[in-house]
Amino acid sequence: MTTTRPSPLTVWHRLDRFLARLRPHREPLSLAIDAVMVALAWNATYLFRLGFERWWSARPGYDAWVLLGVVLVYLAAFASAKVPQSMWRFSGFGEVKRLTLACVAAGLVSAVGVMGMQLVQVPRAVLALHPVVTLMAVCVIRIGYRMLYEHSRARITGGDAEVRRALVLGAGDAAKRLLAGIHQQGWIVLGLLDDDVAKQGARIAGVPVLGPLESVRDKGVRGAATHLIIALPAATAAQRRRAVDLAGEAGLPVLTVPSAEELRTGDAAVDRVRDIEPEDLLGREPVELDEAGIGDVLRGKTVLVTGAGGSIGSELCRQVARFQPATLVLYELSEFNLYTIEQDLGERFPGLELVRLMGDVKDLAHLRGAFERWRPQVVFHAAAFKHVPLMEEEHNALAALRNNTLGTYHAALAAAEVGAERFVLISTDKAVNPTNVMGATKRAAELVVSAMAAEHAGTRFMAVRFGNVLGSSGSVIPKFKEQIAKGGPVTVTHPEIIRYFMTIPEASRLVLQAAAIGESGQVLVLDMGEPVKIVDLARTMIRLAGRSEREIPIEFTGLRPGEKLYEELLADGDATLPTGVPRLRLAWLCQTPTSPTLRQSLIALQTANVFGSVPAVRAFLVHWVPEYQPSP
Repeated sequence: MTTTRPSPLTVWHRLDRFLARLRPHREPLSLAIDAVMVALAWNATYLFRLGFERWWSARPGYDAWVLLGVVLVYLAAFASAKVPQSMWRFSGFGEVKRLTLACVAAGLVSAVGVMGMQLVQVPRAVLALHPVVTLMAVCVIRIGYRMLYEHSRARITGGDAEVRRALVLGAGDAAKRLLAGIHQQGWIVLGLLDDDVAKQGARIAGVPVLGPLESVRDKGVRGAATHLIIALPAATAAQRRRAVDLAGEAGLPVLTVPSAEELRTGDAAVDRVRDIEPEDLLGREPVELDEAGIGDVLRGKTVLVTGAGGSIGSELCRQVARFQPATLVLYELSEFNLYTIEQDLGERFPGLELVRLMGDVKDLAHLRGAFERWRPQVVFHAAAFKHVPLMEEEHNALAALRNNTLGTYHAALAAAEVGAERFVLISTDKAVNPTNVMGATKRAAELVVSAMAAEHAGTRFMAVRFGNVLGSSGSVIPKFKEQIAKGGPVTVTHPEIIRYFMTIPEASRLVLQAAAIGESGQVLVLDMGEPVKIVDLARTMIRLAGRSEREIPIEFTGLRPGEKLYEELLADGDATLPTGVPRLRLAWLCQTPTSPTLRQSLIALQTANVFGSVPAVRAFLVHWVPEYQPSP
């Protein structure tokens, strides 16, 4: 077993860390140093005026009191000009201008005071020259500090990039390995925080453990930190969520080390910090799968995924590839999405046979040809239009019906005709008591699956229903990130709107599990946990970006067409039964019509006008989905 040794800190790292500890006390330190410079300038002026032999002996006895008064006058002038608030590492012409005005004003007040009190033994030349010498002294020390800082920064970061100073939450093995390499990337770690009392007060790789995680709220503990890094990959979901919440209160950008899953799979190194991702915000325990059962279903089989390049479809492909199928067929309408997922899978799983097919689930002839050529044994149907307001628009409603419902019929029919073992529809909580076209078309797709199950006993047809997926295309996370990066505002439709959330990997794993245990005609429901208020999610993301709501305001724009305040995973008359997987339940549905006329209606859709009217589309959906209540 090899151990990771921390990289040795250079003198520049140590210097920057020392200066960073002083930075919270910048204003009093600045005044103290300036007071010393004023005093030194007073003595230097005496030396210049009287010469080395007489510069001390020829002074009046009250000179010390005069000097004290002069120093106080200068400090008052500097404070009035807000000189102590400036940061020396950014000193420039503006700072010199403020110092000049302050020194001139303080010099005049001092000279008038000395002469007004008839302190005639103080040389007039000293009074005249002292402001000039003081200005030179305070400017030189600031220029010297800036030169030292910039040289130190160049030695630490290798260029002109600003030095990043971090406070690390966590002092375990991950923090030790983080310290071993992070200094080489231009970081300075000021301290560690950990709830383990035994670690507090200790030093790890020369870095002190400053206190418990709660200490991050203390401005004195944060000091000059520019970032917070969460280094708790092995912690429980609740512990990580607590750390994220504490870090978000500090008003600094928050980063994290890779998760335990990323470290296990080799997707990331522990010393490569990253932004907070959706799964970090969700705070849920990882899904425990029946790996053996899923392997029996997928290993050595031909698996086809429709919508393979989409958010859910692409992650499904990655999860399927882990179980070593003989062939993975990628069926995708978007050329770019197909290329992207093919490149990713080719790099991750070089031994996997990939088939890349450009195709549209609305094209039955092409689907039949693809299924006949490759004869998939397991089919995951993830191709769908899912953007609710977009599908409500008049010229898109029929497209949603044809793609989501007719496309499901096409894929299911092609799967049945080649004798596929399993067909899994990816459904949505918006299919429950739908108020929008998208949700109603997905509920109709579930009915298609139910009808196909009754007519084709050789294939197991099932649907898996879950809620919003964090990080998927069109979801709130990418939207909020973009809005925050632009400086806001962050737009939320309603202050009370809530949604159930899962991460893409979690949802995809449970879909695979459902495929392994589901029986024909079943709708399986994923346990989505507790619902999340969208506005709370927005506030958390703003805090994690190191901003406040004053800087990035939240605007409420009103509910969009077809949008509900909350989503449901079951209709009022439905119930669920437990399965062998804790987060997967079987929906016992009270309405599962299997009439052959449904198929006839779907066939009629194939020849329908692509710009069919919204009333006709809604009439079709109301007929087949009685619980559909179109929004006004």
